[in-house]
Amino acid sequence: MRWLNPHEERAWRAFLRVMVAVQTGTARDLATIGLSEPDYEVLSTLSERPAHTSTLGQQADKMGWSRSRLSRHATRMEERGLLRREPDPTDGRGCLLVLTTQGLDALEIAAPAHVESVRRHFIDRLAREDLAALEQIARRLEEPQGDE
Repeated sequence: MRWLNPHEERAWRAFLRVMVAVQTGTARDLATIGLSEPDYEVLSTLSERPAHTSTLGQQADKMGWSRSRLSRHATRMEERGLLRREPDPTDGRGCLLVLTTQGLDALEIAAPAHVESVRRHFIDRLAREDLAALEQIARRLEEPQGDE
């Protein structure tokens, strides 16, 4: 077992504090307009897809969620009129998630507020060099590890 040395421990805890602070701030801001972070992610990624449509599996992979978790969340969004489900013609067991007009309207209202929130809680608080360093760190962490 390799325990974290004091420098590593401080860096890890700092990373966790940053994640919590940014996510808490942006989630609170989205909640004031009636959306959760997962709602916003589903709406925004569906809006970028051809015909505003994605398979449940593709959407779950994009969000890093299980299909069952996304299915439950999609049910709640469907009840609010933000999306609808349609049968997947290529997979008899699957379904398509389709952004509704109401969902697109909600996204158009939320997007400017969300961008402002991201700026206030993250972007505008960092120097250009900090942002470049974060991009580099993200690329490094996205690379597969040697033991995978």
